[in-house]
Amino acid sequence: MSLQGNQLEYISLKPESPLKNLVESIWMVKNHSNEQTEGIIVPDGKIDLFLFAAENKPFEIFISGICSHPVLKPPFPRSTMFAVSFYPLAAEYIFRQCFAGLQDHRQILPDDYWGFSKDDLTDFQSFYQKASHIISSHQTKEIDRKKKAVFEHIYTSKGETTVSELAKLSSWSSRQMSRYFHKWLGITVKSYLNIIRFSNSLQQLKNGNFYPELNYGDQSHFIREVKKFSGVKPTLLSKNENDRFIQLSLMKRG
Repeated sequence: MSLQGNQLEYISLKPESPLKNLVESIWMVKNHSNEQTEGIIVPDGKIDLFLFAAENKPFEIFISGICSHPVLKPPFPRSTMFAVSFYPLAAEYIFRQCFAGLQDHRQILPDDYWGFSKDDLTDFQSFYQKASHIISSHQTKEIDRKKKAVFEHIYTSKGETTVSELAKLSSWSSRQMSRYFHKWLGITVKSYLNIIRFSNSLQQLKNGNFYPELNYGDQSHFIREVKKFSGVKPTLLSKNENDRFIQLSLMKRG
């Protein structure tokens, strides 16, 4: 997907098939504006690796864990960001690192992490190929069938499922599943399902529909969940004044 406006230039590419259960997308954002405007990132259930450079600021590589509430992002005028959004299974199968301690936080990485450098920000297609190759080289074992089934169903159902349904589908006990989410992500399965459901509601809000399309108990429940994960009511989130909510700013109307 490619999107370009007056201020933000955005490109997002899906990974090739071997990485589809580990990588959601590889993407870039270039901000051509000089405006000192803060942004807000809302939870989407991903682990994100970023390469970032801005005028008069040092080059950075950092990684963030699962977000469970809106995160305020400092102004980033005249900047370039290349990123990889990973599905949770990447914690075990790519990073081999628990991300429980990075819930709602980020970690600065060495400037040469995975062989990346500031020079990689000059060409997105080259970055896409390099990142895909590096990620593939870090996967050393096949994904467990039960775990793959759980996460596939979470995403295909848009979070409209239950822990017991996931357990029946995958033959992975609810207790084992809960321990896995707690260990690797620092979050409960139910909380993760709520994040995915909220994330799938963003498109309807972008289109100006303030009534729940997914399986919320009622409109009051929907409003509470939107406010929990974005900090504002659905009507204000949809307005997205000054492009404050970054995911909505980069999303096309459907």
